[in-house]
Amino acid sequence: MKIDLYLIAAIIVIVILVIGILIYFFQHRFFFQPEKLPADFKFAYDHLKAEEKFVETEKGANISYLHFQVDDPKGVVIYLKGNTKSIKGWGKFAIDFTRLGYEVVMMDYRGFGKSTGKRTVEAMKRDSQFIYNIVKEEFSEDQIVVYGRSLGAGFAARLASKNNPHLLILTSPLYSLLRTIHRYMPFMPAKPFLRYNIPTFQYLKNVRCPIKIIHGSEDRLVPIKTAIDLSEINPERTILYVILKAGHIDIHQFEHYHRVMEEIFEDRKILIDAETTSLGYSHRK
Repeated sequence: MKIDLYLIAAIIVIVILVIGILIYFFQHRFFFQPEKLPADFKFAYDHLKAEEKFVETEKGANISYLHFQVDDPKGVVIYLKGNTKSIKGWGKFAIDFTRLGYEVVMMDYRGFGKSTGKRTVEAMKRDSQFIYNIVKEEFSEDQIVVYGRSLGAGFAARLASKNNPHLLILTSPLYSLLRTIHRYMPFMPAKPFLRYNIPTFQYLKNVRCPIKIIHGSEDRLVPIKTAIDLSEINPERTILYVILKAGHIDIHQFEHYHRVMEEIFEDRKILIDAETTSLGYSHRK
């Protein structure tokens, strides 16, 4: 009987190690699904004025980004996209901010689009900070909005925690990549094998600007509970907006999402007199 138990334990350990090794070496394919673009590709969008730019963030790393411009801008949005495709496809979403009078700067991560360089989490953090610093040369920080969607929300949260932007907006954010793995493989001690962890929840603790979280109620990839948990980390600065019936990749197709954007960017500050509301009422009295 003891031999059987030892054998079962050994098999379990071997299975975990094999899965762990697979996670370690292939997680970049799961987390990042890049689209590469030829050097001569020309970006063009309807109703948008975009200028393509390059910057060498460090030796061997050239980051491609688009600067969407408007006349007399109110500010600028640094847009950190999700883990798929390139800014070729993501660029069209800049219209959600240009229509509100904001310019948009959108970068391609290393290995995406025309961007080059070895992709690691630390390198991607440095690249996003490099772009932030460039934007800060043209705009004051009280004019900078950091926006992150899906996986990009983690990098956005980190930027906001290390700088002082006017506002942080997270759409369909991940809690962390570690939690994402545990959702699909709850039995797996994945942390020792994780090379690409982006702990959004940790970064939010140190964010000092207002935080707006937007999430679809029917998001199956990143459940709404994730947004609720994130909104409770820095509650005094955070407002959560739920887009009913929206999923993970179609949230922008709901009119409510765009109404929320208008509300956020109008930046209406309403003071509430507690004595004229039910804030202090109790059903027990």
